[in-house]
Amino acid sequence: MTRTLILASSSPYRRELLERLGVPFQTATPAIDETPLPDEKPAATALRLSAQKAKALALRFPDALIIGSDQVASLDNQALGKPGGYAAATEQLKRMNGKTTTFYTALSLYNSKTHHLQQDTIVTHVRLRTLSAAQIDAYLQRDQPWDCAGSARSEGLGIALMESLSGDDPTALIGLPLIALTRMLAAESWDILSSSEG
Repeated sequence: MTRTLILASSSPYRRELLERLGVPFQTATPAIDETPLPDEKPAATALRLSAQKAKALALRFPDALIIGSDQVASLDNQALGKPGGYAAATEQLKRMNGKTTTFYTALSLYNSKTHHLQQDTIVTHVRLRTLSAAQIDAYLQRDQPWDCAGSARSEGLGIALMESLSGDDPTALIGLPLIALTRMLAAESWDILSSSEG
C-alpha cells in the first residue's frame, strides 16, 4: 500500500514545487517555534527547523513520509529573515546590493512509522547586481516579496536583480530542493519516475 506523502508547510511555493513531481500528497501546517537559538549558525537553524517541522506532524500522520524544509539567508554572517513589508524589504536589498548572500535550504524526510530521518542542506550563493534606489523600489512595488527571505523571488521578477546564482539545485532557492527530495524518496523505496513504491 502506498504511504501518504505529507508536506509540512503552508507555503504555496513549496506546494507548487512538489506538484512538479506528479505524486499525490497532502499539506499540513506544523506548529513550531521558528526562533533561532542563541548563537546558532544560519545553516544549523535551517536544518533543525526542517526536522522539527517534519516530526511535529508524526502523531497526526503515524504512517507517512513527512517533508520538512526551512531556509535561512545569511549576509556577512547575519541571518536575513522574511521582511514582512516594504520598509524591511528595502533595507534588506540595500544591504545585499552588489554583495553575495548565502541561502541555506535544509530538507528533512521523516518516516513516521520507522522513525527514520534523512537530512540534507543545499547551499545557494546569490550575488545581486549594483542596483539604484529607484530600481529597488520598482522591483518591490511590482513583486512584493514580503514572505521571501532575502526580499526577492528568483522564480519571478527577482531574477532581474541577480548578477549570478550558483548551487547544486535550482529549486532549493525557491524553498524545496527537489533533487535531494527525489533521492530521499528513492531511499524509502519510492521511485518518482514510476510513481510507485517498491
